[in-house]
Amino acid sequence: MLPLTDRQIRSSFLNCSRKDAARLPLPPGLDTLDWDRLDYLGWRDPQSPRRGYAVVPTEDGPKGIVVQTAARAGTGKQALCAWCQDVRLPHPVVLWVARRAGAAGRAGSTVGTLICEDFQCSANVRKRPPMPYKGFDMDAHVEGLIEGLRERSRGFLASVDR
Repeated sequence: MLPLTDRQIRSSFLNCSRKDAARLPLPPGLDTLDWDRLDYLGWRDPQSPRRGYAVVPTEDGPKGIVVQTAARAGTGKQALCAWCQDVRLPHPVVLWVARRAGAAGRAGSTVGTLICEDFQCSANVRKRPPMPYKGFDMDAHVEGLIEGLRERSRGFLASVDR
């Protein structure tokens, strides 16, 4: 992912007003992020922990969405993140819901998906799994996971922007 400035981040949001985008908190440590190891930028709002933000690179430049989650239900079962699809998650996955962009969102239309609670997907897809068999191409496997994350995050973004 290419480095983003605070201005690029704030101007990327599809499903909130410009005024709301101007007031949203930026990710902590923005100037120290390892952009080469990020496939999207995601963070939680420190003032409102049920709110999160994700900025996804697209062919048309970065596009951001505001998402929200319900209070944790605590079913006791581990869910699969729809973006990174990591089956060895050490942390919870929650349902994040985004208001659709434009008139549909103003009318109350939303779309949701299961994503890692603190947006750790980029780190998850880069974890090297145990070697399944001799000759397994680990680098190709990790690259496939990274590309899958990028496709699925862009797909969710497209469903918000419809």
